[in-house]
Amino acid sequence: MNFFESQDRVRRNTFQLVFLFVLAVITLIIMTNLLFMAVFGYINSEQMQDGGSFFQKMDWQTFAVVSAGVSVVVLVGSLYKIIALSAGGKTVAEALGGQLIPQNTGDLKQRKLLNVVEEMAIASGTPAPPVYLLMDEPGINAFAAGFTPRDAVIGITQGAIDHLSRDQLQGVIAHEFSHIFNGDMRLNIRLMGVLYGIVIIGMAGYYLLYSASFSRRRVSNDKGTGGIMVLAIGLMVIGFSGTFFGNLIKAAVSRQREYLADASAVQFTRNPDGIAGALKRIGGLKFGSKVSNPDASEVSHAFFAQGVSGFMQMLSATHPPLAKRILRIDPHWNGDFDSSDKTDLPQEEENNGEKETMMREEFAKKGSIIAGSIVMADVANVIDQIGNPKPETISHAHSLIAGLSVAIKEAAHESYGARAVIYCLALDPEKDVRDRQLEFLKKYADPDVFMLMHKLLPEIGRLDIKYRLPVIDIAIPALKQLSLNQYQAFKGNIVELIKIAPRVRLMEWSLQKILFNHLDGQFFKLTHTKKRYFHIRQLKKEIEMILSVMAYAGHQDQNEIEAAFIVATKNLGLSGLRIVPNSEISLSDLDQSLEKLENLKPLAKPQLLMACAASVAYDEKISSAEVELLRVFSDVFGCPMPPIVS
Repeated sequence: MNFFESQDRVRRNTFQLVFLFVLAVITLIIMTNLLFMAVFGYINSEQMQDGGSFFQKMDWQTFAVVSAGVSVVVLVGSLYKIIALSAGGKTVAEALGGQLIPQNTGDLKQRKLLNVVEEMAIASGTPAPPVYLLMDEPGINAFAAGFTPRDAVIGITQGAIDHLSRDQLQGVIAHEFSHIFNGDMRLNIRLMGVLYGIVIIGMAGYYLLYSASFSRRRVSNDKGTGGIMVLAIGLMVIGFSGTFFGNLIKAAVSRQREYLADASAVQFTRNPDGIAGALKRIGGLKFGSKVSNPDASEVSHAFFAQGVSGFMQMLSATHPPLAKRILRIDPHWNGDFDSSDKTDLPQEEENNGEKETMMREEFAKKGSIIAGSIVMADVANVIDQIGNPKPETISHAHSLIAGLSVAIKEAAHESYGARAVIYCLALDPEKDVRDRQLEFLKKYADPDVFMLMHKLLPEIGRLDIKYRLPVIDIAIPALKQLSLNQYQAFKGNIVELIKIAPRVRLMEWSLQKILFNHLDGQFFKLTHTKKRYFHIRQLKKEIEMILSVMAYAGHQDQNEIEAAFIVATKNLGLSGLRIVPNSEISLSDLDQSLEKLENLKPLAKPQLLMACAASVAYDEKISSAEVELLRVFSDVFGCPMPPIVS
């Protein structure tokens, strides 16, 4: 199952979730009505003995009122939770007591973790998600939370970074990246919102019981108080039933996805010992994978391993048993868990890192040599790897990171330096234009950022074009840590830098598009059109626009441009498409086209990206502009594209 099929499956699972939710609500309505009528005398012993007259004597008006009340309480509760979670994954991480790990942390264990996450992210073609540490949790566990890769975060326990080696951490992180790209993460956070409405009936019973007991102490002769207390206790029992239904729903949509994520992690890292070793460590550790935070039960279905225990969890566990997961990865496992406490020593890790870097750099050089002869195969392969990168891509990502200068890497990992790096990348190559841009930044940029930018200019000037996208990906997590005012000033400066240039180049537009696509959602409440498009035939005009831009980006000769466009349209199987004259193309029209194409159903998007790839590979050459355009298009479509050798 590839990225696009997984995204489509999640949409179908959402309908399954709604169906199960409706069934649970109907059950709660019936149980609450029976409780209400029994407590307040609407159902008496006479009716119970005379079964034939039960439904005839039922007070259906009261039934309707109670049903409406339960429905409103459940829906309002779900809506409240969904709105509370709308800020993305960071809301979940902070609710569990997670603390953001700074990109420039000096802690060696945290640094090892961030290096693994960054490597995985660049290999996947997406900025590294922020990482939150659950410091007071000695068990080994992790989770990914968010609606899309743009607002995703990864949470991990202190026990995981204390007790897992680098390979084991890599297996766990690869497992979580699989949840991010397969859409499981979005389904998990929707589950949290929807199920909150089911369990809120029990919470209402608790507050009603507290209120009734307080009232009874003040007015001891109030006979109605006893009935209210019985009702409250009944609602609490129904609340437990809601929790049970909620756990059943979690188990129904969660367990099989854990097996799939384990398999994806093995495929991603080509190291079954990594994730299998992590699972064996959980089985051998005193604290296992337990998460003690009171809110852990809400997020239990999103954890790497079973995070909470109890009677309810035993009946409907959200994760398969450890032994079954291990045997699927390691069929020759002898059944012994790992109770040792050996992890990477700092010196050993450094030495291993140097060896891996040398091997991966050598691999990347070999890959560059053969890239020119198999361009179409490479581009098609990269698109096939969307959401499911191969181990070789991790090696290439590692070599890209290793090839960056220390000064650039250190700067990109903190908020001042990240702004300076992006300003450098946004400067125009023409001296006159650049001088005007620098004069503008001197006046409007943060003075410390401007000084750092001047120091970095020589380094950025010598930077090979292939490092441009990785540098942007490294800088984005640090930029997410800006305050709202800092980000607004930074964004305004980037927009003005591009306006200063007499002609906006595609490279500048690409930089702006990637940045704001990932950062705007962090700082602003974004509204998206709800209209969905089910087939590419519905968006012929928009497809003409992006295929025309792609053809112009990779070729100079008009005949070559038209030929590349024709090749792309043949891959789509659409007739009647015409190339848009260069004079009629505007970046605002391109933005509008991408906004509509973003709303294509998942299974229609790979056709479009393959058509773009066909245009790129027409002349068996890949330009930097084509690479960035492909990345921008896939980025906007929500499809993380691994790096391409250009």
